[in-house]
Amino acid sequence: MAPPPQSETWLGLSARSKPLVQAGVALGVGLGGFFDGIVLHQILQWHHMLSARTDTTDLAALQLNVLADGLFHVATYAFTIVGIVLIVRAWRHPYVPPSSRTLFGSVLMGWGLFNLVEGLVNHHLLELHHVWPDGPASVLVFDVAFLLSGVLLLALGYGIARSDSDAAGSTRSEAA
Repeated sequence: MAPPPQSETWLGLSARSKPLVQAGVALGVGLGGFFDGIVLHQILQWHHMLSARTDTTDLAALQLNVLADGLFHVATYAFTIVGIVLIVRAWRHPYVPPSSRTLFGSVLMGWGLFNLVEGLVNHHLLELHHVWPDGPASVLVFDVAFLLSGVLLLALGYGIARSDSDAAGSTRSEAA
């Protein structure tokens, strides 16, 4: 595979960084999902996958929610594995910049993307659950805050990746 020209861009980023950005986004989706599932579902127990549709005080409904949470974790695990595989593949190409900054920014973009998609689909469109239905403010406040955290992570990650001078011009073969 021939490397893209040095000046070519992809979504405002160096086209040479595309494989690394895609890997970071996949990893970020997985890690964002793990954070949501572990922290919000298990540790804080603010909600479960189907908690807006079932009575979680009922044992059978709680068991169904735990199963749904487990399936959710399988999906986040799959995204995490795909992200790791894509990182290894990206770093095997000599034209992909060896940039931890681009990777970090891309992981944040993936986490933000997770929050946006999960928030829009599960909280608003399907209404499977809400971020903190028993919280000190209305359900909408926490659901919108979750969406805003997604926008913030996406923008912050993009800014970090875009500001990376390593990804903008150099390659491994040029850096050596």
